[in-house]
Amino acid sequence: MNLNAFLQDFHFIRPLWLMALPVLWIIVVWLARRRTRGEDWSDVIDAELLPALQLATDSSTGGTSASPWPWLAMAWTLAVLALAGPSWQQDRAPAYRAPAAWVLVLDLSPSMDATDLSPNRVTRARYALEDVLSAARDARVGMVAFSDESYTVTPLTQDVATVRALMPSLAPEMMPSAGDHLAPALAQAQQLLSASGARDKRVVVVTDGFDDPAAALRAAGALRAQGITINVIGVGTPGGAPLRSANGTFIQGANGQTELTKLNVVQLQQIASVGGGRYVDIANVASLVTTLQNTSELPGEAIAAQGVEVAHWRDAGIYLLPTLLLLVAFLTRRSWL
Repeated sequence: MNLNAFLQDFHFIRPLWLMALPVLWIIVVWLARRRTRGEDWSDVIDAELLPALQLATDSSTGGTSASPWPWLAMAWTLAVLALAGPSWQQDRAPAYRAPAAWVLVLDLSPSMDATDLSPNRVTRARYALEDVLSAARDARVGMVAFSDESYTVTPLTQDVATVRALMPSLAPEMMPSAGDHLAPALAQAQQLLSASGARDKRVVVVTDGFDDPAAALRAAGALRAQGITINVIGVGTPGGAPLRSANGTFIQGANGQTELTKLNVVQLQQIASVGGGRYVDIANVASLVTTLQNTSELPGEAIAAQGVEVAHWRDAGIYLLPTLLLLVAFLTRRSWL
């Protein structure tokens, strides 16, 4: 490294320690002056006796005693410089990612167009997922949408912005066929998480209900057996709302009455219980977000990110320690104690 590059890169990693230098130098000067005044016996000893007394003192210590204060100032200066962390070179090390992987499962069945929540259920579901994504931090996130069948919207990725960008387009109208089968979506999430290699694996289901409860409970139990936790967010109200057909008209039952789509809280609580997670309604998403944030910060074994390295400045303060130790040993001279 040439001199220009050295001067350009040289800096202190912890520069605030340098603020201690003036204070330490002032203390050294104060101690030196106090010691000098303490050894001035001219005010209490006769002038004729003072030279003989000083000669006797010098003889007992093996000669004229050198002043320790410059050496003490140098030792303190070296200690502060080491603590400040001088650096001019960079090291590169592998980057590590958090050992967490989440799959968001979004219900896009026709009932998600119901308007018992303003403006409709699917819009409120997307808002809830936005809040969940805010808790992801360094976790990898994937998304699965389902109606009659399940579809992977995004595979597991650390690019949360991409997942957010895709959410506004997710609506029941985009699904090729109508239906409400949760089990295939849970199986799809299981495939994504099994290939992730993560230790903390979670599924967050956002739905108003499903029509395959037996198969969904079996799928939830299979995920739990693999250490995957399932949390459920219920979207809708127990009172429900009229169910509309594809052409916008209300669907009527065999008795001629308008069919209502209601939030089946008991059904969703069962899925969360079997999956080892929590059930919350749309109004309490914040509490689930807090839980996800706390669990994502639990200590675990980090996983090296493939092909990614980070640069950090090398702390050269350690190179000052041998000189500092020699100075400290030198300052323990008996005549200076």
